[in-house]
Amino acid sequence: MAASIARRRPHPGLILRGGSLAYLGVMVVLPMLAMTWQAVQPGPRAFWAAVAEPYAWHALKLTFVTAFIMVLVGAVTGTATAWVLVRYEFPGRNLVNALIDLPFAVPTVVTGVMLVALYGPDSVVGAIMGKAGWKVIYDQPGIILALLFVTYPFVIRSVQPVLLGLDKAEEEAAATLGAGPWTTFLRVTLPTLWPSILTGSALSFSRALGEYGSVVMVAGNQPLLTKTAPIYVFGEIESGNRHGALAVSAVLLGSSLLILIILNALQRRGEIHDAA
Repeated sequence: MAASIARRRPHPGLILRGGSLAYLGVMVVLPMLAMTWQAVQPGPRAFWAAVAEPYAWHALKLTFVTAFIMVLVGAVTGTATAWVLVRYEFPGRNLVNALIDLPFAVPTVVTGVMLVALYGPDSVVGAIMGKAGWKVIYDQPGIILALLFVTYPFVIRSVQPVLLGLDKAEEEAAATLGAGPWTTFLRVTLPTLWPSILTGSALSFSRALGEYGSVVMVAGNQPLLTKTAPIYVFGEIESGNRHGALAVSAVLLGSSLLILIILNALQRRGEIHDAA
């Protein structure tokens, strides 16, 4: 009797898995499916026409190009910052380490306001740069600067734990054999760090595709010049072009999802390779 009752009781692990998957479905999967379905419901031609519309197409291109430039800069600076935090002792290191996560806490609109206050045409720095012919705010460099700020922690926090757990024996052996610092880094350290750099860069790119708050403050919302895809989506919703906004949103969503799927596959492949 007791055995039959025990068999009827749901297993705690099953309840936990079911609840977690149900929560994921309600919070993430269902909204994604709803948006995608409404975007493609009018048909492939209507979907492509909405995406290929000149303003939408330029906004998508600008979003991907600025995100790609941001990733190149962020991968280098993020890796260098993680290296400094792990390998060097200096006054205020703990404060610097805490400040790295600040972009996660600061509202993105506030980020845009800070950048305008520093680099805007009415600021001292902005005026000096303007006289030199360098325009940052209300131009495309301002978009890249905003993206660098909001994605700043990703590469650092991906590389930092790998550096902390890295065995220095191989680096010391390379130095003993006569390899210089750069040769040691490029041939010994970088191959170990590369997966974590790729992870942080992929997360940064996906985050940058959907950034709105900071970009709308620094870009100036100029069509065919500084209007990114998220700004375009918001504008089309306001103007009543719901399908155009849905189509561009679906492209952004699909791109981010594809990047994360590829990243997960590469990570699993690396884990399998390491296990082998």
